[in-house]
Amino acid sequence: MDQRHSTESVEHKSGEYELIRDAEEPRLGMYDKPLPCFGCGIGWFSFLLGFVFPLMWYYATILYFRNYYQRDPRERAGLAASAIAALVCTIVVIITIAVLIF
Repeated sequence: MDQRHSTESVEHKSGEYELIRDAEEPRLGMYDKPLPCFGCGIGWFSFLLGFVFPLMWYYATILYFRNYYQRDPRERAGLAASAIAALVCTIVVIITIAVLIF
């Protein structure tokens, strides 16, 4: 194979992510990099970890209401799931306390 004619559009180092840009759509390659927290994003990671440590649901709820998903829209579903889990957890705790007191 001739080294002068590469099929790669951009030469880059192995193992590093390269941002792909398009002249017509500048936001095209914005979300090509993987999400944080083992690739599932902060929202889903908080949702799963919330079953062990429920305060993570409230942390994700704060991020959701502060529009953290504007940085990366892929985070929105996980943050919304955590907000719903926090709501359900709060309702269950209130009902449990009400039953125990009365």
